[in-house]
Amino acid sequence: MSAGRAIGLLLGVAADGVIGDPHRALFTRLAKSLDVKVHSEHPLRGTLQATALTGGVVALGVLAERASRRSPVTQAVTTAVTTWAVLGGARLAATGTSLARDLEEGHLETARVSLGDLDPRVTDSLNVIALSRASVESLAANTADVVVAPLIWGALAGVPGLLGSRLLSVLRGRPPRYRWFIARLDDVIHLVPTRIAAALTVLGAPVVGGSASGAWRAWRRDTIAHPSPNAGRVEAAFAGALEIRLGGRTVYPHGVEELPVLGDGRNPDSGHVTRAVELSRVVGWLAGLFALALAALTSLRKHKP
Repeated sequence: MSAGRAIGLLLGVAADGVIGDPHRALFTRLAKSLDVKVHSEHPLRGTLQATALTGGVVALGVLAERASRRSPVTQAVTTAVTTWAVLGGARLAATGTSLARDLEEGHLETARVSLGDLDPRVTDSLNVIALSRASVESLAANTADVVVAPLIWGALAGVPGLLGSRLLSVLRGRPPRYRWFIARLDDVIHLVPTRIAAALTVLGAPVVGGSASGAWRAWRRDTIAHPSPNAGRVEAAFAGALEIRLGGRTVYPHGVEELPVLGDGRNPDSGHVTRAVELSRVVGWLAGLFALALAALTSLRKHKP
């Protein structure tokens, strides 16, 4: 393995930040296409559909990785384009900024629609505080899912890692007939990247005027009772960093979940959503640097005599 992967990851992160989102949902469209073409209510069939789609995309990534392996330049370009295509940092920041503006101006219906792009919860009855809380939670969870996790797996596995990690995040939000299987697989794949995201949140908190100690304390203290092995970690770190309270009663289409309270500060408002966007950006850039170092280290170990 050459340095092409590390350079490609760095270029891809830069492209996502400078050029923006090129696909508004290349992977979302792919998942929806599967849902429309093979509409099965049978859990086993739905699981096989999702598994086949994920396996096919990863297989294409393996072929692309092998085809570019002999040329550092080709590998860098292939990795850069794929990184740019799968990262959701630019879109996440744009949606979060729009949410903060709508909440500030009192456009709650518009905010509910925007929040629906990030989170599957029911938003019909949410007031400004509840929408602000949901927005920060969604920004935190998506920072881990669509930015940090693809970069970590891209550093370790190249193009297949980028594609597989991102597609799993998309499929997790699809209908219940195969959501359970994909959710469990997603939990395993994102177990380590989510904790890296929480650690980077602690590291990046002071950059946005937040509390590193608060992020660390909330992450370690408040996630023990959280039902998700992953999402609660980053959400708690964001809550502690911004010195706000998140969690609590959350309504989803499948029912109500009583989630633990994360953090011990004040209730969030639109200003905290803006700061969460800033923190998400900082965590994304730190993740890019971490992935660059990880890819370089992996390359050195592979070539070690």
